[in-house]
Amino acid sequence: MEYICGKRTAQMDGLTLAAHLVARLTGAGEIVLDLGTGDGRYVAEQARRNQANFYIGLDACRENLVEISRKAPANSLFLIASGENLPGELTGLIGSITLNFPWGSLLEGLLESVSEVMTGLRMVARPGAKLELRLNESALRMSGRSLETGREQVISALEGAGFAVEMVELLEVTGLKKFPSSWARRLASGREGQVLQIRAFYIPVPEPVTPPAGEMVLTGAAPL
Repeated sequence: MEYICGKRTAQMDGLTLAAHLVARLTGAGEIVLDLGTGDGRYVAEQARRNQANFYIGLDACRENLVEISRKAPANSLFLIASGENLPGELTGLIGSITLNFPWGSLLEGLLESVSEVMTGLRMVARPGAKLELRLNESALRMSGRSLETGREQVISALEGAGFAVEMVELLEVTGLKKFPSSWARRLASGREGQVLQIRAFYIPVPEPVTPPAGEMVLTGAAPL
């Protein structure tokens, strides 16, 4: 997988990532993935506030991450990848996932339970992993959906992908103003509509076991 530090990018394999995490995770800390991290400010701010955790910001646009990655806290890492093709090195590592104001193909992938985005989320999430999604009305309108339609679709998609939704609420303007993101401040003006906040957690669904060819499957008690 490709990571960025200032203007320099390089490849990191699973073993190097593991060593990186062991050196920086402390106590009961968890690995947090911010998917579609944009300018990266959210990851940098959270990493400074919660030094027991390790934060990974992932985005396909490297130009937005040059400055923030150059001075990022030691307990953070910025990766160059799309939400539709998450790095396999993250498989089963992530204890918390955040998606702040997704749009475009990332948003579309969150509105369908069978999508590359949902497949990637299931791949990287640990059992019980938390998911926080903040969905802005203007992005939904651009995709031809109302806030209510988007709410129903994303809840259905998450539940279909194995995420149990436990909270849905509107994010107040005061919360947006304090949110560490330039886009959040724009949303706080109210011109872009309301923001929906959804929290869920991942419950893996066991894969059905297919018996070998020719083996009889008993579905009930045998007659006496």
